Amino acid sequence: MEETVTVQPKKLHELIQAKLIKAGLKADQADTVAEHLVFADASGIHSHGAVRVDYYAERIAKGGITLDPDITFEKTGPSTGIVHGDNGVGHYVALQGLEYAIHQAEESGAAVVGIKRLSHCGALSYYVKRAAEKNLIAISMCQSDPMVVPFGGSENYFGTNPIAFAAPREQGAPVVFDMATTVQAWGKILDARSKDQSIPNNWAVDADGKPTTNPHDVQGLLPMAGPKGFGLMMMVDVLSGMLLGLPFGKHVSSMYADLTEKRNLGQLFILIDPQRFTDLVSFKHSIETMIGELHATKSAEGFNQVYYPGEINQINYDRYMKEGIPIAKAVFDYLKSETVHFDQYGGTGSFATKS
Repeated sequence: MEETVTVQPKKLHELIQAKLIKAGLKADQADTVAEHLVFADASGIHSHGAVRVDYYAERIAKGGITLDPDITFEKTGPSTGIVHGDNGVGHYVALQGLEYAIHQAEESGAAVVGIKRLSHCGALSYYVKRAAEKNLIAISMCQSDPMVVPFGGSENYFGTNPIAFAAPREQGAPVVFDMATTVQAWGKILDARSKDQSIPNNWAVDADGKPTTNPHDVQGLLPMAGPKGFGLMMMVDVLSGMLLGLPFGKHVSSMYADLTEKRNLGQLFILIDPQRFTDLVSFKHSIETMIGELHATKSAEGFNQVYYPGEINQINYDRYMKEGIPIAKAVFDYLKSETVHFDQYGGTGSFATKS
């Protein structure tokens, strides 16, 4: 099993930013990406943290990301708009889109903002949490390339197509919930690879469509809760792909096949100002009451207590931002090295394996 090392957040940020700059990304954009990846690792979402830097660096170096994107906002109605991302680095473009959406929601009470043509944007929880810190309810979703065997099928069609939700509360950090519509996100399997760990046999299937515990043999992910997860991933693709006139389903560009090509992905933000519906103080108090009641709920055998969805990530964040963030030693060694990237992703299949 791959060993881990503990890295202070500031040091991890510096290493990630330096590597991305070396790959060709501008300093301000690299700073945004680094902040996002540190957030993910500190939250325990290692699938979207520093383990992704090698891939990002390779795509940046090979021209698959617009280094100086012309990001524009097209207001399409009182509370709707489209951010044209020009295939800039996803974290930077998505953050610009979020700022437009927040402004629009504060102005009109709600915002539905689509982001058209960006690269992989990381953990959605990062964005919805920022919106909730502005006293807004936030939902975000984005499409991804076809990696999932549909319920009843044997070929990949939809992506992991995640959804995130956040709401402000009376005390402490916002309530944040972030999930893939698969049993587990592809990044979790990528993280297991980096740590040489096996995976549960209900996460994915191999080339023969059989359950596998070897992350290196994965050729198809499984939708969560069978037809329910299948339905959710279809909904995400409609709202973050078709709604923006972008490719959908099996037509979504591959993360790894050709790193010289732009990805043209879509993302959607839905923001709501609770003050337009109820009193903000009472709303946040209700959230706090719910959390207290969940904590007071009698726990099942094998559990110490009930946590609200996403709470473990916040506990991780509070701890690791103080004590240091555990990451795979192989990832840390790469970040410290002079190597820009290992040239291991380009030309591979959906699961970063050679055909």
